[in-house]
Amino acid sequence: MSITPQEALQRTIEHREIFFDEMVSLMRQIMAGEVSPVMLSAILAGLRTKKETIGEIAAAATVMRELSTKVVVPPPNDNFLDVVGTGGDSTHTFNISTATIFVAAAAGARV
Repeated sequence: MSITPQEALQRTIEHREIFFDEMVSLMRQIMAGEVSPVMLSAILAGLRTKKETIGEIAAAATVMRELSTKVVVPPPNDNFLDVVGTGGDSTHTFNISTATIFVAAAAGARV
């Protein structure tokens, strides 16, 4: 079932759930750039205020995975290392996860 961004925002204001199929529709609109930054900000703030449901999060993740670029890894593809992190914080501390990938790569790991 389809839902407009305005309807989604109204649901969050009323602390009502955006159902899975509706959230899939909304996320497709968002990912296609059809929702203005202001409306998107309002919807995200509304979701956070009302507390996101598992269904809303699962629907959003489903669409993001559906639209993501798939990376094809040539064989052997069973010994990779993935170190994740945002790479920054407001306290300007040393980012150990970034340094870790350089050490692992120097030791022969496929990062």
